[in-house]
Amino acid sequence: MDYTPKQGFPYYYELAKEDDVQSMFSSTPTLTLLKTINEENANYRYASDKWSIKQIIGHITDHERIKMFRAFQLSRKEKVQLWGYDQDFLVMNSRFDELSKQILLTDYINIRKASLSFIETLSPEQLKIKGIATEREISLEEFLKTIIGHERHHLNIVKEKYLNKK
Repeated sequence: MDYTPKQGFPYYYELAKEDDVQSMFSSTPTLTLLKTINEENANYRYASDKWSIKQIIGHITDHERIKMFRAFQLSRKEKVQLWGYDQDFLVMNSRFDELSKQILLTDYINIRKASLSFIETLSPEQLKIKGIATEREISLEEFLKTIIGHERHHLNIVKEKYLNKK
């Protein structure tokens, strides 16, 4: 049986491979959904060892912040390993649960605007530049798609595990 973990590349890429990069970063389904969640529900965890919705918002923002810097490096042909990071460590050492949902959404919006601004500067040739992610060679365009795929992954979890509670 072929087992594909529900994280990392190629899983995140599969969630976004069909779409245009600029359109994906311009689209707002995550923001639209998160705006419907009130402050009390943003603190909800479906299990004691799981992140709150606030922590998920912060994690999605951190992920994009980290990955976009790596995308920038790759776009300039810097030979970088498009490595992962310790997401649990970063969330554990954040203040996400202390912050209001609105502050977290404002940060998310600002990071997305910066990402879109960067993407708009890329040429078709730059989108073809190759780098290494988890021992796989991928293009900058594929790498950018994994950022949205990662977000879609977490949005699916929020819908399935957090908003369908009761």
